[in-house]
Amino acid sequence: MTMVKQIRRYALFQATPDSEFVKEMYGGYFNVFVSAFGDEGEQWDLFRVIDGEFPRDEDLEKYEGFVISGSLHDAFTEEDWIIELCSVCKKLDVMKKKILGICFGHQIICRVRGGKVGRARKGPDIGLGNITIVQDVIKPGDYFDQIESLSIIQCHRDEVLEPPESARVIGFSDKCDVEIFSVEDHLLCFQGHPEYNKEILLEIIDRVHKIKFVEEEILEKAKDSIKKFEPDTQRLHMLCKNFLKGRRTH
Repeated sequence: MTMVKQIRRYALFQATPDSEFVKEMYGGYFNVFVSAFGDEGEQWDLFRVIDGEFPRDEDLEKYEGFVISGSLHDAFTEEDWIIELCSVCKKLDVMKKKILGICFGHQIICRVRGGKVGRARKGPDIGLGNITIVQDVIKPGDYFDQIESLSIIQCHRDEVLEPPESARVIGFSDKCDVEIFSVEDHLLCFQGHPEYNKEILLEIIDRVHKIKFVEEEILEKAKDSIKKFEPDTQRLHMLCKNFLKGRRTH
């Protein structure tokens, strides 16, 4: 009797349209996420939640984990697709399915879990940011074990104002009190973008500049920060993969 190896399935909930640049360079954001967090022999599916595309309830069980992308939309609004996304995440939370929330996704999970999201108190944060890891909450063998700080690409104007009561705040920065939080072992959320590289951010800065979404001075500082430092891309990818696949560091 031959054992059939079960293919591990993951899904991306894409909450933003693909920019022309990302389409041209990578064939869409989906490929950016899969190359960051995927491993060989897995199946990744794309749901453009911003267009109202969601998996059917009966299909949720098939997936090991889900990733929620960033978005230019606010996670605290009552748009139909955002309400639907919150409803699906509530179901996944009850099922204890792994969800990696990024930027907008981080805020959605906060909302679903009863925390509070709104405009960032210290204004928009774009560029390279440094996150301090809260050592008191890290246990030996934890995903964040032996990590003191992380350099990550930031691109947001909203933030978690009050984390959910059940949340463990893992990281903070000068600009934001809740940069990383987790709930139990199945929800992990980053305010920054582990999946971004410098090219993607520079192109976003150009686009944001054209539509006057953020003041010029902030964008200049953002460009400056990327010239000087590198994000901890490899380490961030590994953290996210370890979480999604339930791999401990020891």
